[in-house]
Amino acid sequence: MSDKLVKSAVFKASYPGYRIMPDFNKPEFAFIGRSNVGKSSLINMLTGRKELALTSSKPGKTKQIVCFEIDADWMLIDLPGFGYAKTSMSDRVEMSGLVKDYLKKRQALYCVFLLIDIRHKPQPIDLDFMEWCVANKVPFVMVFTKSDKLKTNEIEESVRSYNEFLSEDWEELPQQFICSSVTKQGREEVLEFIKSVTK
Repeated sequence: MSDKLVKSAVFKASYPGYRIMPDFNKPEFAFIGRSNVGKSSLINMLTGRKELALTSSKPGKTKQIVCFEIDADWMLIDLPGFGYAKTSMSDRVEMSGLVKDYLKKRQALYCVFLLIDIRHKPQPIDLDFMEWCVANKVPFVMVFTKSDKLKTNEIEESVRSYNEFLSEDWEELPQQFICSSVTKQGREEVLEFIKSVTK
């Protein structure tokens, strides 16, 4: 099965830590977000595969670093979500040193896609994660998910409000994408971004 945007998407393996991951010799793009933000559905939508990443209504489905090879050109890395455990903010961001170590030390990592539910106001856990990325020089972009849940004017208002909030502390806003796993909004934009970064 293939389409014009993604010809092949292959599950390679999952790992309990970055140190035992092999060198895939390809740029890696990691996807992360709070539990139930729609990460698996978004991965399936981007790759054009209905069940590439397992979806579940139960938070915390992804427990390891899950690796997919896309078009033999780049690696899509599915990271465990954060924010499910009822712990302090610092514990949730550090989650298992699994995520933290991968993001800080994996040399093949090109960019992190931080998924954010477009229906919600800025959440402290997302904001803290962004600040952590900046402090640790981890490149990231924002992906607003579930745009199909809102009307066009509501999407615009939600993004505008979010950016106004960020602008209070940020001189330059992160690059942003608006996506829906239902309507496939944002699919071409995200894939073109990945292609442009790897040129």
